[in-house]
Amino acid sequence: KKKRISYLSKTYPGKTHDKKVADSEKISYPAHIALHKDTGFQGYEPKDEKHISRKKASQAGIDQKEKENNRKLSKVRVKVEHAISGIKRSRTVKDIFRNIKDGFSDLVMVIACGLHNFRVERRKKPLKR
Repeated sequence: KKKRISYLSKTYPGKTHDKKVADSEKISYPAHIALHKDTGFQGYEPKDEKHISRKKASQAGIDQKEKENNRKLSKVRVKVEHAISGIKRSRTVKDIFRNIKDGFSDLVMVIACGLHNFRVERRKKPLKR
């Protein structure tokens, strides 16, 4: 809800698939959390977790309840995408990082996420009328 980054895995080289990263990280979730997945995580099914993902529209279509559920998921996804774009304001994350020292790419990502979280926390809140 606050567009903060609360978890960051280590960085992976090249075009490593999201599901492969999630499998290797062995992430644990609090019991009350529902896991919202996008298409990059198809097949990622950690035990004892509630999974929420979009329903694809087939030729027969989807009912109104499924459409409403897809809209709710899209609203969450937009906030996630905005947080990711907030991190990418630090161009070192978005562009090719040419420093080859061990741990530097992870450090750059941590700094970019920290700057994003700082910016989100310090953002002026609109006045309520």
